[in-house]
Amino acid sequence: MRTETPASPSPSGPFLRAPRLPGPEAGFGALLRDWRHRRGISQLETSLRSGVSQRHVSFLETGRAKPSREMVVQLAGALDVPLRQQNALLLAAGFAPVYRESDLGAPELSEVRQALDRMLAQQEPYPCVVIDRLWNLLQANRAAQLFTGALLPPGFTPPKDQPLNLLKLVLDPKGLKHAVVNWEEAARYLVQATYSEVLSDGGDSQAVSFIDEIMAYPDVAPLMRRAPAIGRPLPVLSVEYKVAGGQSVKVFTTIATLGTPQDVTLQEVRIENFFPTDAASDKYFRDLAKTP
Repeated sequence: MRTETPASPSPSGPFLRAPRLPGPEAGFGALLRDWRHRRGISQLETSLRSGVSQRHVSFLETGRAKPSREMVVQLAGALDVPLRQQNALLLAAGFAPVYRESDLGAPELSEVRQALDRMLAQQEPYPCVVIDRLWNLLQANRAAQLFTGALLPPGFTPPKDQPLNLLKLVLDPKGLKHAVVNWEEAARYLVQATYSEVLSDGGDSQAVSFIDEIMAYPDVAPLMRRAPAIGRPLPVLSVEYKVAGGQSVKVFTTIATLGTPQDVTLQEVRIENFFPTDAASDKYFRDLAKTP
């Protein structure tokens, strides 16, 4: 996507030069223009979507006009700006943020946590995890814990004082990389999808730093520079794992989000459900569930 923001260097060279979103200090006009460019629409289309005149959109972008708090939210909604970045737009326009970023354990999110707990339980005997926008693990059902434990190499030590990051775990030679049979295919898809989502969501500094971190893992940058093999793809990408005894376990996943979030944390929650691709993998999970 085009942007007027200078590209920042990345370990991957030409593949990932993540355009960082301008900070609030750049001014509301610069941020508004950047989001319009990211969405690939004209000032006229922005006007039609938001109900704000094209002339006024132009004046806002050049700084000749200042928006009201309501207009900031109106334009942000028309451009499908995530709540985290809507707060940044409000700050740039001189207003306090509207949307909270609550801890998932906060009392006011108890009903959402109950819903997540039900989803995790319902998915048994298959794995289910709750992650944030940058793949940090927030919750996991028993099947996910057992499956991950069966895949991790002996002596693996999880990071201290920070959540387990599932994407880093898959890319890490000391983590799950050894257990993924089609690692190149899976890693390419996961990194590309993550990068695309980061760009779509604005490329804030925390997200871009995360991209830089995952690109620094061994073999990742060279993989992303190479052209992918051309062939007729299957309907979904199955990830194949080798578990103890050499058994192959194949899974595909679905990802769900909350439908009407009004909190930054809740908008960024992802619920990933794992499903077996074949009968042998299905039997593996059902047998694993019998583990004491």
